[in-house]
Amino acid sequence: MSPFPLVVMMSGKPWDGVRGADRQQAEQLTRYADVLWVDPPISPLTPERYRPGVGRGIRPRLTSPAPGITRLTPVALPGLSRPGIRATTWPLVRAQIRWALGRTGRKPHAVVSFSFDDVLGKWGDGVRTVLYGTDDWVAGGQLMGLDPDWLRGEERRALADASTVVAVTPALASRWAGLGASPEFLPNGVHADAYRNVESAEVPAAVADLPHPVAGLVGRITARIDIGILETLVDNGVSLLMVGPRDPSWEPRRWADLVARAHVLHVDEVPFPRLPGYFKGIDVGITPYHDTEFNRASFPLKTLEYLAAGRPAVSTDLPATRWLCQDAETNAPGGPIVITAGSHQEFAGAVLAAARSPRTADEVARRQGFAQLHSWRRRGDAFAEAIGLAVHNGGSMAGTARSGVEGESR
Repeated sequence: MSPFPLVVMMSGKPWDGVRGADRQQAEQLTRYADVLWVDPPISPLTPERYRPGVGRGIRPRLTSPAPGITRLTPVALPGLSRPGIRATTWPLVRAQIRWALGRTGRKPHAVVSFSFDDVLGKWGDGVRTVLYGTDDWVAGGQLMGLDPDWLRGEERRALADASTVVAVTPALASRWAGLGASPEFLPNGVHADAYRNVESAEVPAAVADLPHPVAGLVGRITARIDIGILETLVDNGVSLLMVGPRDPSWEPRRWADLVARAHVLHVDEVPFPRLPGYFKGIDVGITPYHDTEFNRASFPLKTLEYLAAGRPAVSTDLPATRWLCQDAETNAPGGPIVITAGSHQEFAGAVLAAARSPRTADEVARRQGFAQLHSWRRRGDAFAEAIGLAVHNGGSMAGTARSGVEGESR
């Protein structure tokens, strides 16, 4: 029998999908617990692109993708998200989780959900139920055309079913407090040590050919991004490097025109170990988000990644960015740790000014030191404590923790 307690983590993405806060926290929690990671359910008709690492089948699958992690891929009926059929989806998923738990003969210490899906409050006495909010899902769902009244109802139910509520931004924490919850504010983090050796990394040839200054946008390219900022940067003589998968439905004509311009390079998703070479090739990292209700409740991981790589970061004025700057005034004196800008021209001016500023050893150390204060390891410790894992059975589990969690040290 494992000496670790068990935590069930219900993700909004498959294990092989984008490495968001859900997967980052799952990996960190393996220092304190065994983790049963539950993929979003699939049906026999789910397209292959939505089932990375999972073949077709009509039965749930259990695999072991990493030490301390068991992955469950549940199966539901075709049309699983449609009204009517949706009423069968989450009872089926819960039954398959119980099947997986029965195979181990274990009761979970906690069940964590990264969505409003109906998985909390169903596990009996003594099991913590945790709602972990990474975005304003009500605002995001409305952008996808979902019924706002239904979304708000799902939100109220999930908040009522959760014994612990976590929010990654001040805006989301404030929203949920207004609905009667007592959320814990737990920002996103960064694999700070993974970028320590950026200056010794090899810059890919295509990136090396871009004339300086080079602004870098690293991460998913979706409707969150204000394409007008990207166009204005290029208009002002800034080379543009974009690294990450793009939503093909987002601004198709303007996107085609943008990537056809000189000194603009888009590279699809890059394996994590190769990212430092791309960060080395940029002068400034950018977070060019639209000012929307959805974005105001988000905490972009990319901003901290730029700082961990020692690069200046320029962002639109998001509450999460303001919080980082306020935190920097306390913990990392020396001016704003992130530069914020309003209009498109102001953003371009801020990027050009940041690119012209000397990249001194002191400034690089200041940015990287600040990123270290916001490492995923620290966030994992805080989350473990929030769900009662930091001290277990009368003593710290850190002494018996597994080693080898990627890219971090204290």
